Amino acid sequence: TNAFVGSSHSNTGVDIWTSEGEQYSLGGHSSGDSCPTCRGTGRIPRDQLVAVIPCNDVRLKPRRTKLHVCISMAVCLFLCSLILFFLFPRSVTLTPVSVLSVMVFFNGDTVDMKVTNLVNISNENFVPVQIVEFTVQGLVSKVVTGTTKITNMTAIQSRSQKSVSGAREEAAFKNDRCVFAAQ
Repeated sequence: TNAFVGSSHSNTGVDIWTSEGEQYSLGGHSSGDSCPTCRGTGRIPRDQLVAVIPCNDVRLKPRRTKLHVCISMAVCLFLCSLILFFLFPRSVTLTPVSVLSVMVFFNGDTVDMKVTNLVNISNENFVPVQIVEFTVQGLVSKVVTGTTKITNMTAIQSRSQKSVSGAREEAAFKNDRCVFAAQ
């Protein structure tokens, strides 16, 4: 296979090298084999189309390649940044607003409490969030007195806030933690 892989100009003509390293000369006086296309005549028949372009021709040099590569990289980085900004998960914020009611029941040596709170739930994500399980713990003097689980509570739309009221019942604890005024 005599595929042409290079060429150069000399004062005597154009030299062409094949992939096997053979040198051919088009016109002028140089040593080597004759051109396989024109068979040494210097003329190419009209039914054969051959383009002989020297390696230092301006048309072969890519123009503004570095500019195109830099612009492509900048566009890709910008698109990746946008995707990360909009799809990167943000936390859902719970903010206590107020205690709506507190019911205290005294049963002999135990105390039962039912507390109803109002909580704001904020979703800063760009996608809706479904709250599947909501666990609330009651603390008295850094001691967990009760735990309540609420399941399938609510769905919060993207970039929105919702107020939810929830009641929790504290587990009974002994009266020795409570101080009563003497009558």
